Amino acid sequence: MNQELINQLRDQPVQPQSLLIDGRWEQAVSGKNLPVISPIDGKQLCTLALADRTDVDRAVGAARKSYESGAWSRMAPAERKKVLHRIAGLIEAHHAELAVLGVRDNGTEIAMAWKAEPGSAAATFRYYAECVDKVNGEIAPTPDGTLGLIHKEPVGVVAVIVPWNFPLMIGAWKIAPALAAGNSVVLKPSEDASLSLLRLAQLCLDAGLPPGVLNVVTGTGAEAGDALARHRDVDILTFTGSGAVGRLLLKASAESNLKRVFLELGGKSPNIVFQDAPDLAQAAKVSAMGIFRNSGQVCVAGSRLLVQRAVHDEFVDLVLKVANSLRVGDPLDVTTDIGAVGSARQLARNQGMLTRALEQGARLRTGGQVIAPVAGGNYMSPAVLDAVQPEMEIAQQEVFGPILAVMPFDTEAQAVQLANGTEFGLAAGVWTGNLSRAHRMVRAIKAGVVHVNTYGGPDITVPLGGVRQSGNGHDKSMHALDKYLDLKTAWIQL
Repeated sequence: MNQELINQLRDQPVQPQSLLIDGRWEQAVSGKNLPVISPIDGKQLCTLALADRTDVDRAVGAARKSYESGAWSRMAPAERKKVLHRIAGLIEAHHAELAVLGVRDNGTEIAMAWKAEPGSAAATFRYYAECVDKVNGEIAPTPDGTLGLIHKEPVGVVAVIVPWNFPLMIGAWKIAPALAAGNSVVLKPSEDASLSLLRLAQLCLDAGLPPGVLNVVTGTGAEAGDALARHRDVDILTFTGSGAVGRLLLKASAESNLKRVFLELGGKSPNIVFQDAPDLAQAAKVSAMGIFRNSGQVCVAGSRLLVQRAVHDEFVDLVLKVANSLRVGDPLDVTTDIGAVGSARQLARNQGMLTRALEQGARLRTGGQVIAPVAGGNYMSPAVLDAVQPEMEIAQQEVFGPILAVMPFDTEAQAVQLANGTEFGLAAGVWTGNLSRAHRMVRAIKAGVVHVNTYGGPDITVPLGGVRQSGNGHDKSMHALDKYLDLKTAWIQL
């Protein structure tokens, strides 16, 4: 990262944004727009076209037309691979531009965004480019005289709705495998962070993706998102976001064409530290960043810290030391540890959750204040709460903010009970020097991802998905392709 280059890019004007429909950038039919407010300083960056149901219908129609034409869906796998590799190359060529644009839009600290946004997106497109010609059909073990063939075919039109915290990374997790499988896509970014995905869409066109294969509609979830979820010509909907919205999407599917809906709905992830953890100081550093990076706006954030009582006080002191050392500030300063909260609305939610936790008996050990390292922006110092009881709201519900809830435990069985004591099941962490215990905990914890002696970092080669109220289906890895492919049997009498 180069601070001088970042400073140059941060001051570039951002043009009013349009919808991408059938390879053309167009305004919404209504002519309405939505202001884009930067969480860094509260200033308006530009406007987004405010799509309504008519615009969504046009985008879905373009996706259907492109799919049925075969321009992409029936393109030779080797040729699709080349296009996806070109997209990855263009992301890499525009790495700094995409990173800075995304940070201006959602406030993630640049040190994290640099790797997690364009860096991750490019790697994701390259990974699925290499998957394109490695998805094989099957020949079934049939009796003599018959031939059973199992074809894998693209599902058709895929709707993608992504959140504001890591739009480019999460968008790539969904768009790249959907395209690799031969589908056409309609993307609805969050109204709180659309800019980097709109730029990605142009790069896809520049790379040679045929018109209509990727369409982008910006606007509100209540209008554009609901229209996508109810559209009868959408075959699959994939979504990352809140459980409340996930339920609305399932309802919309049930009331329309019963499209398959895949949901990643966040969590209340436990991070469990046993007294035999190999290095308590390192565990404290990683655990603190596991909740405080990106102001806690990470779906797998380790927001519940469960510490064995024998080392509880020592470990909490180590975490407090880390928390108090973190610099909250301008997210486009390379020395900043924690950037801005994504919106004023989210900052108010964080403060409300913190206030209720204190009213319910939790004790604030540090942080939690609204601060102003940049005037007009949304910033909060990292908060550590102890004396948290399992039944408290702060121990049960996702905050999506920089608030850590600490609870002690005595035995391994109690740790498992606490870990599984919420309705979620996305991620978890276990710190122990006992290999047998590590394996027992991995099996006992109800979560899609269990980290051992680390927190965060699984790459594109392994799946990410939740259980229980954290959703269904998987992003990342070869398994992500399963969502975007249908199986068709050919039963042939010889």
